Amino acid sequence: MQLPMSGVGEIWKAVGDFGPFQKWLVLLTLFPCLSVAFHQFCQLFMVQHVPHRCDTSWIRAIGPNLTEEEQLNLTLPRDADGAYEQCSMYSPVDWDLGSIMLYGLNATEKCSDGWVYPSAQPPSLLTEFDLVCDRKDLNDISQSIYMMGLFLGSMIFGPLSDRIGRRPVILISIFLQGLFGVGIAFVPHFYVYMAFRCVVGASVSGITMTILALATEWVGVSSRPKAVLISHCCFAIGQMILAGLSYGIRNWRLLEIAGSAPIFALFFYIWVLPESARWLVTKGRIEEAKKVLQKAASINKRTISPGLLEQLKPEKQTKSGSPLDLFRKKHLRKVTLIMSCAWFVNSLVYYGLSLNVTNFGLDIYLTQLAFGGVEIPARIGCIFILQWFGRKKSQAVLLLLSGLVCLIITVIPEDQPATATVLAVLGKFAASASFSTSYVYSAELFPTVVRQTGVGLCSMSARLAGIAAPLTRLLGRYHRAVPMAIFGSAPVVGGLLCLLLPETRGTDLADDTGDGGPPPQVCENANSSSENGHIKGKGGGRDNECTKTTHF
Repeated sequence: MQLPMSGVGEIWKAVGDFGPFQKWLVLLTLFPCLSVAFHQFCQLFMVQHVPHRCDTSWIRAIGPNLTEEEQLNLTLPRDADGAYEQCSMYSPVDWDLGSIMLYGLNATEKCSDGWVYPSAQPPSLLTEFDLVCDRKDLNDISQSIYMMGLFLGSMIFGPLSDRIGRRPVILISIFLQGLFGVGIAFVPHFYVYMAFRCVVGASVSGITMTILALATEWVGVSSRPKAVLISHCCFAIGQMILAGLSYGIRNWRLLEIAGSAPIFALFFYIWVLPESARWLVTKGRIEEAKKVLQKAASINKRTISPGLLEQLKPEKQTKSGSPLDLFRKKHLRKVTLIMSCAWFVNSLVYYGLSLNVTNFGLDIYLTQLAFGGVEIPARIGCIFILQWFGRKKSQAVLLLLSGLVCLIITVIPEDQPATATVLAVLGKFAASASFSTSYVYSAELFPTVVRQTGVGLCSMSARLAGIAAPLTRLLGRYHRAVPMAIFGSAPVVGGLLCLLLPETRGTDLADDTGDGGPPPQVCENANSSSENGHIKGKGGGRDNECTKTTHF
């Protein structure tokens, strides 16, 4: 939470809103976005389906001269299509080979001695840890464990950055991500793999939350949307890089090293990453704040007068609203419940589509490339969508669109993978744009005194959906359309609920929780903008100032 500071406006004018110092800082925030995109989706390319069958080498002890085809005919049952069963075999017996060939085997059982895979297949998580048959659910469970790491990281590193500072938390998170990311490549057991992935997930939350807070606290109000939009686009570029990296490196351990080791190059942050001057002031570390501000001004070729610096001191903190206010006041309770639902269903459909990249029938590398590429115009287009149609309509329509696309996919025949993939790309576009809209809308709906708490609660709701999305995919065992039907119907409901919310385009931001309804006061002739601004309108003989804010 940022506390007000005396003279901060004048000091920031002196430092510069978005000079070379801030541009350099935003550039520093982009590199971690590439590694975040890798860890979010890399497992999709490590568990690709390969042919497999039970290991029935037991019969070699009594028939060492059998050909492979004879061995399979004697030891494996066939399915309705005449192919060998992948998850069952005939029970071993102690008969001689002649009796087996004469009478045949009838009793079947699950694979008891492991599985056999094509010898030319590069090592993957599936083949090394036998994620097939009864163990195939471990793939989706491990994705949920990673998402749980994201959830735990947001709970741990958020408060920690408020306590010890932005810079130390970023450095700790980078170290943990590099250490455990590379460590994953050497794990001997799948349960160790899941534990390491959980830690990596926590470090991802630490990096994304804290580096965004650091940039936000240094960049001027009017340039914040631009700065954060760039990082969102960089995350999309990271997804596209993942497609190329995984295409060129098929060995899962080498791929993990290639995606994780470069994070160690960011250790130069120890020398170049600044601490947040705002955080330093709120902690009473005024002298340190002065030094950092003077350095920033110097890089921006500005000067701060000594008299202005002397005015820098923490003000008394204004009374904050209680988290209970989110549910105590009727209008805030409605906003909190509906926006938490919107974030949940948005995250559910986003990860539902992203993690389903292997099931649309086309080449997964091209599909991932399209999934990453479509996010760039989605994030940029969100600015204009909000400008033209407002927050409420944009949020509702984008959620409805992403949900309807998933529902249409459920009726697409399996022999039309191209159609399903095109629809999935359209759904990913809508879900990505809807996510950016959620950041904007939530920040404008919640009053200042509980804005951080409200948006944080919505974010936690989205993390829970991230945990649920891989588990929902397990329902595909009952019918292939069930997961996509859930991913589709949930955002439709969420989109309809958003129609009950107030519009916030061109309105004043509420500062306190109030006693009545939300206090938006629409300014005449106020055009929403992608950047913050102030518009003065005449009314009642005095100027009514209207603040337009777009948060990302």
